[in-house]
Amino acid sequence: MYDCVIIGAGHNGLVCAHQLAKQGWKVLVLERRDLIGGACVTEELWPGFKVSTASYLVSLLLPEIEEEMQLSRHGYRVLPRNPSSFTPGTDGRSLLLGPDLKQNQQQISQFSTRDAEQFPRYEAMLEKIAECLEPALMQTPPDLLPLPASWRSVGFRKKFRDTKTAYHLHQSLKHLGETIPEAIELLTGPALPILNRWFESDILKATLATDAIIGTFQPPSAPGTAYVLLHHVMGSAGGARGVWGYVEGGMGALSQAMAASAIAAGVEIRTGITVEEILISGQQISGVRLSTGETIATRSVASNADAHVTFEKLIPAGTLPETFEKAVNRIDYSSASMKINVAVSELPDFTCLPGCQEPQPQHRGTIHIGATCEEIERAYDDAKYGKPSQKPIIEMTIPSAVDTTLAPPGQHILSLFVQYAPYQLASGNWDEIKEGFADRCINRIAEFAPNVPASVLHRQVLSPLDLERIFSLTGGNIFQGAMPTHQLYNMRPVPGWSDYRTPIKGLYLCGSAAHPGGGVMGACGRNAAREILRDGKP
Repeated sequence: MYDCVIIGAGHNGLVCAHQLAKQGWKVLVLERRDLIGGACVTEELWPGFKVSTASYLVSLLLPEIEEEMQLSRHGYRVLPRNPSSFTPGTDGRSLLLGPDLKQNQQQISQFSTRDAEQFPRYEAMLEKIAECLEPALMQTPPDLLPLPASWRSVGFRKKFRDTKTAYHLHQSLKHLGETIPEAIELLTGPALPILNRWFESDILKATLATDAIIGTFQPPSAPGTAYVLLHHVMGSAGGARGVWGYVEGGMGALSQAMAASAIAAGVEIRTGITVEEILISGQQISGVRLSTGETIATRSVASNADAHVTFEKLIPAGTLPETFEKAVNRIDYSSASMKINVAVSELPDFTCLPGCQEPQPQHRGTIHIGATCEEIERAYDDAKYGKPSQKPIIEMTIPSAVDTTLAPPGQHILSLFVQYAPYQLASGNWDEIKEGFADRCINRIAEFAPNVPASVLHRQVLSPLDLERIFSLTGGNIFQGAMPTHQLYNMRPVPGWSDYRTPIKGLYLCGSAAHPGGGVMGACGRNAAREILRDGKP
């Protein structure tokens, strides 16, 4: 008999398992694939090329998790990017941004002296708001909505904890002072009007706007996209606040370090195991049934899968309250993201900033392809009618330019995160059109780096449908559910159930389907473990 079975060995599941095992719980992690990590994996797709197949950068990982799991002792190392971003233009100019504020201002002044003066104030504003909000990432959201008792019966202790949490959040927000209105706008509003108010140069606005739409099926003019702007100053990479970096050995090295730490704490991990059903006896967890027919007895289950998979595929029909089922059915999984991994014989040689013999600054950070806000909006216009964008918006990274262990000497890996590739197509299917769309993306890069098409040795094209099939991401959504305002904080996954618990006693959510959502953060797993431990062994 296990104290807890965790479904899925993604990073949140591993964090949750470690936290429980450290408190003496007998924990089993079951992973459907043959490798650990969920979407945070490294795979040798072609001889000598080690690819971060899905997730490709780390920043938001909580420093508390790094310390508690002693990840550095298990081989985890972050390679910071400097510069952090590069946006090639079509007029011979380009924009390089990094950790050096003066260099950033020099770069921005090519396009606007006003923007160069504004940028430090903009960054300071974001950082101030992020510092006040970051504690909420590590807290269980309070459920203060006046939901009827038929929805969920809440005891006095929970009401007291929720009131206390809400009070602490209120006190933290008081530090924002006169920036409160800006904070509210950033949390709920569209990114584009904010960027238009701060800046006038389109290349700078587009660089920042691209970050605001990552993983969303929204243009930067849509409400809720501004929240993502905060992410570039949140979290840490290897102890450096607000810095995004590569994991040495690829993202799978992080998952392997977490797994090693969990195993050292006493966690048992099995791979190549598919959970077919969560077993329930008398509205309480009793075990899980595997695809082999084997059943495993357990006192509790923590699902690292999304809400759709957990409640609509693994739970027998009619088990959950009807109101809860309807709420789960309403969760938005709309997605328009695609991942393309490419092995190349040489680095991209950008027309605006030539050089491809050795890695240059323009190769080390995130490369933004699509240098105007109008292009981003038009790319979305295609997708909202079920058509892959004619001019896709691409975030390209070249991890091998920083980490020489990933590719053979002189050769490199291009990691392309592409918008917009709608899961729901107006015509055709992704299996038929994905290679043609990938060609379109490569040709799009060639507008700025003409040598890229001829340098391609291999490529892997992961459509939204592939992301769903391989990683069990419903709708291909990388966040286990879209992250508009109505699906964040105490409304994630559904109102009234933001505390990682479910209507089934002993069943919890520990993945990105719960607060605070997507990203390689670990907070979902850590927070879930805290609530599981609070309930104790059923």
